[in-house]
Amino acid sequence: MRTAYSVETVRTAERALMARLPDGALMQRAAAGLAAACADLLGRVYGRRVVLLVGSGDNGGDTLYAGARLARRGAGVTAVLLAPDHTHPGGLAALRRTGGRVVRLGEDSGEHSGEEAAENTAARTGAAGELIDRADLVVDGIVGIGGKGGLRPDAAPLAERAARSGAAVVAVDLPSGVEADSGEVRGAAVRADLTVTFGTHKPGLLVDPARGYAGTVRLVDIGLGAELPAEPELEALQHADVAALLPLPAAESDKYRRGVVGIAAGSARYPGAAVLAVSGALRGGAGAVRYVGPAGQAVVARFPETLVSDQGPHKAGRVQAWVVGPGAGDDAATVAEVLDTDVPVLIDADGLRLADRDAVRARSAPTLMTPHAGEAAALLGVAREEVEGARLSSVRELAARYRATVLLKGSTTLVADPDGGPVRVNPTGTPWLATAGSGDVLSGLAGSLLAAGLSARDAGSVAAYLHGLAGRYAADGAPLGAHDVAEAIPEAWRDVRD
Repeated sequence: MRTAYSVETVRTAERALMARLPDGALMQRAAAGLAAACADLLGRVYGRRVVLLVGSGDNGGDTLYAGARLARRGAGVTAVLLAPDHTHPGGLAALRRTGGRVVRLGEDSGEHSGEEAAENTAARTGAAGELIDRADLVVDGIVGIGGKGGLRPDAAPLAERAARSGAAVVAVDLPSGVEADSGEVRGAAVRADLTVTFGTHKPGLLVDPARGYAGTVRLVDIGLGAELPAEPELEALQHADVAALLPLPAAESDKYRRGVVGIAAGSARYPGAAVLAVSGALRGGAGAVRYVGPAGQAVVARFPETLVSDQGPHKAGRVQAWVVGPGAGDDAATVAEVLDTDVPVLIDADGLRLADRDAVRARSAPTLMTPHAGEAAALLGVAREEVEGARLSSVRELAARYRATVLLKGSTTLVADPDGGPVRVNPTGTPWLATAGSGDVLSGLAGSLLAAGLSARDAGSVAAYLHGLAGRYAADGAPLGAHDVAEAIPEAWRDVRD
């Protein structure tokens, strides 16, 4: 399992470790890992041109020491000092001893009009920009993990220049300008091809929009593990974790012992939502699927093994979990009836709009809500852009407000429990999953896992993982339909198990 810890937790762990190590040893470990990652990216180090963008503090020190290691291997290394008076002295001395060059970014404290300020910034960054244009590698050591907000005016043009250049860009610990704890990006930020992070992942490396700035992430072990607490801020399941959670039939299993999932979905206008939800449910590990709603004929025509009823949820027969809402239109009565049951319930799509918040909060059985960003924004009473820019805080707020487990769909799918604890982030998936009906398949799949006995948190996490893998396999680099995703779930399941 991949884990991520907050800035405060990381710094506490670093202090504890440094107290037992010789002075500077931890920084040297980080610098060695950073230099090795840069060398791997370059392929050949000798004769390559490397530009270090160096801010203040330990982040800049890591960058300078790594630059010194690259210079000893024959690279031409130039450090651009963005805070000359606050540059790490040991790192700067090490770089100079190996023949590295130093360029100080000029400072101008005078007051100017907007046009004059832009001209002065261009003048101050001009020499550095030319170095970046000629570089093979740019190392971003501008801001450490404690940075807030976007890059300051002097640094932003350098980040933009690096993005336009042909150089590879490596971020040190975290791309400068993104926020480590939240994954938010509130201004200009560095876009890296590779982020080399130390000791543990930071939440912003796993959650969009920040994740989109990090490129490939390489974790360097600096011996921090023993100092970190057992419970992280974020965790991302991997194949072995998912395999351990998958429900498997035993020799004495029958369809009822494996669990029965009820699907209350679809309408005269949206019969396809019912079909797609059932398609996901049939491949999710439960032994049987009961369908309730007006799309029974369409469901049976496609999946004759489905148990169909038109008498409403309370008369459909015993189930171990319900899925309600996909394509439900304005059928608030069915949503309310499902919420009144004593089994786990997954609420999706129209069900999110129709569900009474007090009824959700009052439930004693687990509830799993699966909104996309627009639906989450409506539930929170904010703009969609606010949810997309602050996904981590949004999913936590929704879970607390509704006292339910929340799976927030999107570029990074997040799963949060109402009582706190680590937020799960899904590492699989593909942009091709942004297609009509894909969410209906996910709902059926997660509902089936609920019926098979998984907790709401595990059902949501495992479903998102399998759904993402199935999307990759079904797309294979080309457009797909939601039915393709459902049909690829068995392949994803086997891949995880094998």
